[in-house]
Amino acid sequence: MKKIILLLSILFFSMVQLSAQEDNHIHHPMLGDRAPSFTAESTTGTVTFPQDYIYKWKILFSHPADFTPVCTSEILELAGAQKDFNKLGTEIVVVSTDKLDMHTQWVKSIESIRYKDREPVKIEFPLVSDVDYTISKEYGMLQPSASTTKDVRGVFIVDPKNKIRAIFYYPMNIGRNLDEIERTLIALQTADKQHVLIPGDWQPGGDVLLPVNKSSSESEKQAVKDDPDYYQLTWYMQYKKGSK
Repeated sequence: MKKIILLLSILFFSMVQLSAQEDNHIHHPMLGDRAPSFTAESTTGTVTFPQDYIYKWKILFSHPADFTPVCTSEILELAGAQKDFNKLGTEIVVVSTDKLDMHTQWVKSIESIRYKDREPVKIEFPLVSDVDYTISKEYGMLQPSASTTKDVRGVFIVDPKNKIRAIFYYPMNIGRNLDEIERTLIALQTADKQHVLIPGDWQPGGDVLLPVNKSSSESEKQAVKDDPDYYQLTWYMQYKKGSK
């Protein structure tokens, strides 16, 4: 009888431990993976991501909490760049682990701030409530070796096919660089559209690289050399001139 009780006890504690592991499971999506789907309430209504933004580029920003100074400055920068992202066919979605009513109060406060001598801007993108950390876990934004929700500071660029194309993680005390995020977005769009590679320190409109094609015939290689829109530094670094 004692053996049976011991066996049942071991089985019970094993099941409890397994359940706890499942509850705390944090997924870590990688580049090229499909963006994890979620439905949640936001300041603009119910959001189903990424399905609500089909055929568009998407950028998912995450924040650890509302009414924090660094995150507020980032939201203000995002609000100022809304038109730029719209022109790029890109939708912005912000996720924070506070409750929806807190999001609403935060947005109202932000929309009253004169930032960098700019007029107050209305925030058109949704702030999604992730109070139970479901989204944060699905996107791997809770870092196991760091501290709770303070580490929910990620950026995910998702393409029109809902594939994750770029991932950024930022520490709590460093604000995100919107220029670099926008540059990366434009670089991805340029690479896809022109079937080219993007060199280091590239800026929109700059020269781009051609993929190395060892099977190209001599006539094809010569045609590239003779075209004034192309040039090469060496056989494995061929450039196409940009629009600048």
